[in-house]
Amino acid sequence: MSESLTCDVVVVGAGVVGAACALYAARAGLDVVVVDRGAVAGGTTGAGEGNLLVSDKEPGPELELALLSARLWAELAREGLGEAVEYEAKGGVVVAGTDGALAGLEELAAGQRAAGVEAVPVPPDRLPDLEPYLAPGLAGGMHYPQDAQVMPALAAAHLLRASNARLVTGREVTAVPRGPGGAVRGVRTDRGDIHAPAVVNAAGTWGGETAARAGVSLPVLPRRGFVLVTEPLPPRIRHKVYAADYVGDVASDSAALQTSPVVEGTPAGPVLIGASRERVGFDRSLSLPALRALAAGATDLFPFLAEVRALRTYVGFRPYLPDHLPAIGPDPRAPGLLHACGHEGAGIGLATGTGRLISQALTGQVPDLDLGAFRPDRFTEEAE
Repeated sequence: MSESLTCDVVVVGAGVVGAACALYAARAGLDVVVVDRGAVAGGTTGAGEGNLLVSDKEPGPELELALLSARLWAELAREGLGEAVEYEAKGGVVVAGTDGALAGLEELAAGQRAAGVEAVPVPPDRLPDLEPYLAPGLAGGMHYPQDAQVMPALAAAHLLRASNARLVTGREVTAVPRGPGGAVRGVRTDRGDIHAPAVVNAAGTWGGETAARAGVSLPVLPRRGFVLVTEPLPPRIRHKVYAADYVGDVASDSAALQTSPVVEGTPAGPVLIGASRERVGFDRSLSLPALRALAAGATDLFPFLAEVRALRTYVGFRPYLPDHLPAIGPDPRAPGLLHACGHEGAGIGLATGTGRLISQALTGQVPDLDLGAFRPDRFTEEAE
């Protein structure tokens, strides 16, 4: 059955970024409809670990966005959403296995501190104070108290609920009609039109397709990643713990398989083990080399995990843009179209800041951050 709706803004995508855009737009007084061809958190969000990280960001626009987002996540937790989304202000510990890796980590931390990050050096003999089960012989580490975690699917669901936006699932956006002067007029779906003077493209890995339906280009690519999930355990891993080379893997342009150990416990007991990255299109097939590398990296950090069973694995696709920065804000090529996608593996953590910036753009407010680095048309300019 087709149905026509009218609103102030239609958000395409019911993942955590779309949910945050809906929340902050609604708080700014706008009437919001969220549309998704699947379920809430049915894409990248549902395959995420829920990381809210500042520790893995190099100084620059993404770190500024991460710090803004961290403050907003903490605000939402204080407002009462914390328990519902399993918000844990657990902090992060980044460890270095060699003196060379430690020197690189200390250099990164110095730049981060200048940008407002709290980064506390941890000598090797104090690492067991933070993580008693860590492998011996590490060169040292860095403690990041601002790192936190949420349960991604719960976060998307509760942000949407708090927004009171109208949610329309099971509808695929087939076109973004444009009127005189090129302004968008809402979206066309396979079950009716949704009329609005503003459209937010929060379609994650499919953000490029949504942009194309509005007649503009946005080079979003999928970057596949696996997560291993162990059997439930007593609390043994207190922080999010990862190896220093993870930061380099995040920033890499390589299409080949890369893995660096990222290990954290959850309130329910299972330990989550990441992180792998490779560009293989939308291939969801199981990769034994990736899973073996994840398991080996995790047991190198926490030897006790060698005796623990992995119960399942899940796969997701990070929405990747060539310069590793998301597209956030108005698209000058299509008046009324705004983008909020391309966050790669950081979308959970960057969702709140993105939502705030989108709501400010929608209502003509001065944004909390300069949107220049996130301009959606920056790739078009490079091609000219």
